[in-house]
Amino acid sequence: MISLIIGNKGTGKTKHLIELVNTTAETSKGNVICIEKGQVMTFDVSHQARLIDSDTYGIHGYEAYYGFLCGLCAGNYDVTDIFADATLRIGGRDYDNFADFIEKLSVISEESNTRFTFTVSCDESELPDRVFEFARKIS
Repeated sequence: MISLIIGNKGTGKTKHLIELVNTTAETSKGNVICIEKGQVMTFDVSHQARLIDSDTYGIHGYEAYYGFLCGLCAGNYDVTDIFADATLRIGGRDYDNFADFIEKLSVISEESNTRFTFTVSCDESELPDRVFEFARKIS
């Protein structure tokens, strides 16, 4: 399953994501991962979740991002949830490429039984409708 927290800058997406990460880390029977761009959540995310800075691994663009996420799932079968902040800053602002990324990732989500949650800084109306064929918006 893929979930999206959508909203313009300053609408509380990151705060909501942090709350979800911490709540999930407390109850998960597996591993919870949180991906950020830059080290901004270091003191906010529970030590029970693995916090990864995308800049450390040079992740730029949706192809690299997809490969990185596949590697996380392949490297550890106990990953139950992957949360990611600043999705468009990591992958890019091309919404059609973002839709392709979500579509491809939906297959990995099913196969690995991993839930993905992304923050997306834009207006919902800017995203192609097909994004919502593979992902659901959460508030």
